[in-house]
Amino acid sequence: MKKTAVIILAAAMAMGLTACSGFSAEEPAATTKAGTTETTAAGTQAEEKTQAQAGGKGVVYGIYKAGDQTWFIDEGAAAQKVVEEKGDEFIYVDAKMNPEEYLKAIDNAIANKAKGIVTCIPDQTMSQAVVDKCKEAGIPIIAADDALQTEAGEKIAPWVGINAYVIGQANGQWLADYANKNNLAQDPDCGLLILTMDTVSSCVPRAEGEYDKFTEACPDFGKEKIFKADYDGTTDKGNVAATSVFTAHPEIKKWLVTGANEEGTIGAVRALESAGLDANATVVGLGAYMAKDEWNNKGADGTCMKAAAYFSSDSVGAGSVNVLYDVVSGKEVPMETAVDAVIVTPENYKEVMGKAAE
Repeated sequence: MKKTAVIILAAAMAMGLTACSGFSAEEPAATTKAGTTETTAAGTQAEEKTQAQAGGKGVVYGIYKAGDQTWFIDEGAAAQKVVEEKGDEFIYVDAKMNPEEYLKAIDNAIANKAKGIVTCIPDQTMSQAVVDKCKEAGIPIIAADDALQTEAGEKIAPWVGINAYVIGQANGQWLADYANKNNLAQDPDCGLLILTMDTVSSCVPRAEGEYDKFTEACPDFGKEKIFKADYDGTTDKGNVAATSVFTAHPEIKKWLVTGANEEGTIGAVRALESAGLDANATVVGLGAYMAKDEWNNKGADGTCMKAAAYFSSDSVGAGSVNVLYDVVSGKEVPMETAVDAVIVTPENYKEVMGKAAE
């Protein structure tokens, strides 16, 4: 009887232990989920990032307003190279010119405990909210191309980009020299179109530099023949803006064109071709990353894109990340780091641009 009682008592204790464990013998512990009945993709990603950081590997986000554009793709590739050389992971995000997509990406970077963020914001009026979010999370953020700034234009985060006004001046000077050399200053058939992006702080000085230098270096060119058209930075909208001006001024047969970015000037090239005005037109790009395709594919005489201000997306991409790592390491960094440009033409672009001309 005593032996039987001991066996029954032992079995009861075993059953009690099983009940307290939270799973049955038929449900292995490895299949339980702590505190949740569902694991989301975002939750899994956040956990993976946290584990990676615990192992010494950080995550840097590159969040770009128009990540499908050549400039940002190249800039992101340069940023990624530096990040990976530092032993960290780089996550490239295309915000698709959508403020909601952009804020979602910022929130994801914060949730994933990013080491830092480099970014070009799609709407600068959101700057303060974004900087505040990152500051509260203790994540440094660096602006690339378009500044993170107050409504008054004061930068509230370190910025890396092009020396906008000086680059605009370079385009204006080249066009003025071209007009003077070809006796276009007083030609009634000649007009100048400057495509602008007045809502983007980094683009306003480009157009201002183009206008100021052109009118200074070509004083005989009538200001009534200088036109401006605003667009959003895309090729399609640059095409539409240019087309509206060309259509409204049929008296102009010889167009000089420049703009706030490469996409806009390529849009103007296509508009000139559609209107049959390209043979007597001269377009100067801003970036050269699409101008080189015109020259590679069509040759110097096959396009009205005759020059472009070349500045390296690699310099901005790598530069923004280097500034970020300086901040992470506790160094003081300048609020502005600017990249200069050089004018390239079909004659010298391969030499100047190197591999970037391919």
